[in-house]
Amino acid sequence: MCGITGIVNRSGSDSLSDWLPMGMQSLNHRGPDERGSWCSDDGRVVLGHNRLNIIDLSATGAQPRVSPCGRYVIVYNGEIYNYLELAAELGELGHSFTGSSDTEVLLSAYMQWGEACLDRLNGMFAFAIWDGGTAQVPASLFAARDRAGEKPFYYAYDGKNFAFASELKAIPPSLRGHICPQGLNHYLALGYIPGEQCLLTGVRKLPPAHALRFELDSGEPGIWRWWSLPERSSEVFSASELLDSAQDLLTESIQIRLRSDVPVGVLLSGGLDSSLIAALAAPLSNGPLNVFTMTLTGSLLDESGYAKQVADHLGAKFHALDLAAPSLKILDELAPFVDEPLGDSSILPAFMISRLTRQHVKVALGGDGGDELFGGYGDYMQAVGDQRRLGWLPRPVLRSVADIAEKLAPGVRGRNRLASLRRGPFEAMIWGSPYFDAALRQQILSKDMQASLGEQFLFPEATKQKLFQSGAGPIDSMMRTHFGSILPDDFLVKVDRSSMASSLELRAPFLDHRLIEFAYRHIPSRLKVTRSEGRILQKRLGRRLLPSSLNLNRKQGFSVPIDEWFRGDGAARLEGLETRFEGLLATDFIVKLKRGHRKGRANGSRLFALMMLGISLENLEVPSGQGA
Repeated sequence: MCGITGIVNRSGSDSLSDWLPMGMQSLNHRGPDERGSWCSDDGRVVLGHNRLNIIDLSATGAQPRVSPCGRYVIVYNGEIYNYLELAAELGELGHSFTGSSDTEVLLSAYMQWGEACLDRLNGMFAFAIWDGGTAQVPASLFAARDRAGEKPFYYAYDGKNFAFASELKAIPPSLRGHICPQGLNHYLALGYIPGEQCLLTGVRKLPPAHALRFELDSGEPGIWRWWSLPERSSEVFSASELLDSAQDLLTESIQIRLRSDVPVGVLLSGGLDSSLIAALAAPLSNGPLNVFTMTLTGSLLDESGYAKQVADHLGAKFHALDLAAPSLKILDELAPFVDEPLGDSSILPAFMISRLTRQHVKVALGGDGGDELFGGYGDYMQAVGDQRRLGWLPRPVLRSVADIAEKLAPGVRGRNRLASLRRGPFEAMIWGSPYFDAALRQQILSKDMQASLGEQFLFPEATKQKLFQSGAGPIDSMMRTHFGSILPDDFLVKVDRSSMASSLELRAPFLDHRLIEFAYRHIPSRLKVTRSEGRILQKRLGRRLLPSSLNLNRKQGFSVPIDEWFRGDGAARLEGLETRFEGLLATDFIVKLKRGHRKGRANGSRLFALMMLGISLENLEVPSGQGA
């Protein structure tokens, strides 16, 4: 797990290569163990790497790594979990290895199979390989990102310099541009900035499961998708067959994700996802498994008792972070690591548990992805129930109810739920938002920002609607929408940022592509969600492996009482919040939002999102009122 950055200069002049040391310095938290850089003979290509030593702790694991022939150079962030199997296959094809790192294997895989090597990789990754070319092959930079989007990749190009990095702040400032109206629009709507969108006009993100090639001669990056979720199969399997296959695939995924030259633990909330990871990891671990959780003493959000119950059942070593009086003060410690904003307040407990875990291990397994594979979100059951209750209502009636609800003040109880039903219960996930839906964005975005968006104002909703339309049935559509939106652009960003802030590597066994493909291809919706139950097949696995007394119907996870905090000690942090957004947002609306929250309306998520946006603008040194 590391931080990567690089610059390719086309023109031979006006190079930004001097920025590399500063870009690497900004990524030091991602890889504090070692720094390395490489520069081409003509000085037009520079690559940088911040290393967190996980596999092959010796010098042979260092990066950037140059191929024996000198033509290829790689910088890489992530883990290729099946590197041992690939190394054996490549060895039979004549490749030899000087060390035992997955970096060396990845470079050899590219040399052997080219772009097709991606199909053979099982892992989380964002990497770039410089190919110096030959008389017949033009020099180019090849980059790719893993299937689910666990590892980030930002890039920018101004016609002369192509730059990339693991985080936005490591992109040279001269390439970052101004505030992007569409990026801001998406952030307000969703609490995150999805896909290739970015907060700043000059920068893009390589989407999950996409690859990029930048040729030095032609100068334009070509981008393509190299993997997609499979379509639903017509094959029929019994529930017991599916259950056995799910267990086998998850066990295999955990087994290769335990590969490490440093100690590995498990983040354990006591919920079904993390408990299954711990249950299958315990017998595969060398010695007692280390598990980590948080306690919120005296709070209804405290679930440490469930985690302790699972740990005792498995004979695991239990570590708890006691937050007797948690508060927004933790934001001060997280703030330096914020660049592109994320409105999800669960990044705070994720940051805290990562910090605790890093005191004991360098690598941990987490339960991310289980909800998207097995139907774990309450939205699914609610949509099925609402369809049964409200499906008979004509769409014009639902639209009228939604129109009326949207006129209510933000934070009024029931407003979001009714407003989200304008196109029926199953599409409520598209039209509802805990942040700023379309009606609220018309109030909070400045007139200039709205004018610049024009007909693209509803792009955030349209993006999710396109994902929704790819499904085979309503539940499958909802799950594919989550997999393609909130999972990579919110939850996995949260995991990456919060763990890397503490130099901790987090691995997600549920996101093994074999398990993902199995879940979407073969598990029918009736074994995922009904009106009364979610994650049906996964719960059957839980009953096999977990204590019989464990409540498998809970869905809490790591969270914080953000509404309460903003009415308590955190209220002072809202003073003057609106002044940071002059020219971007309507300051009078933010004042009303704060006033409504003080009166008891539920605007904590909206205020936290605005606070994170303000921190982002400060860290990126974006002047107040700077638009497109």
